[in-house]
Amino acid sequence: MTASDPYAAPYEELARQIGLTGAVRRELARSLPDECPPASAAVLTLLGRHGEMRMSRLTDLLGIDMSVTSRQVAYAVDRGWIDRRPDPLDGRVRLLRLTEDGLLLLREAHRRATGVLAEALADWPEEDVGRLTELLARLHESFGDCGRRGARGTHRTTPLPDARSDARSESRVPEPRP
Repeated sequence: MTASDPYAAPYEELARQIGLTGAVRRELARSLPDECPPASAAVLTLLGRHGEMRMSRLTDLLGIDMSVTSRQVAYAVDRGWIDRRPDPLDGRVRLLRLTEDGLLLLREAHRRATGVLAEALADWPEEDVGRLTELLARLHESFGDCGRRGARGTHRTTPLPDARSDARSESRVPEPRP
C-alpha cells in the first residue's frame, strides 16, 4: 500500500488511533495495585486466561525474550502469585500456575481496571461501549495469536487450546503490555 493508494487513508488513521491508545494503557496500568507492576499483571493475566503452562509458552504469548519472562515470573513467584510444579510429562520442566493469592490479585486488578473504564466512559451510551468492545475483539481476532506467527510472519491457523474455567474467566483483566 502506498501513500497514493486511496485505500491507505482509513488504515493510516486507524494506525494513528491505535497508537494513541497508549494513554489508555498507561492509565489502566496506574490503576494496578502498587505491588503489581504492569509486566506482572501481563503474566498473571495470561496464566488466568490460558491456565497452567510452561515458561516457553508464556514467553511465546508475551512475545518477549525468555530471560525477561524468567525475571517477571521470579518476581511473581517471590510474592506468592505464581506456583511452579514439575511437568508430569517431563520432570525437568516446570509448569506455572496462579496461586490463590495470584488469582485474588488478578481479580483486584480487574476490578480496578473496570472502575477506571467505567469512570472514563461514564458519558458514553451503553451501546457505544458494547460496539467498541465488539470491534476491538474483532480487531484482535483478525490479528490472531500474535505470539504464534509462522516463519514468514503469517499467522498460524491452529487455534490455541482454551484452558479457562469459570473461576478463571471472572479474573480476566485487560492485557497490559510489559
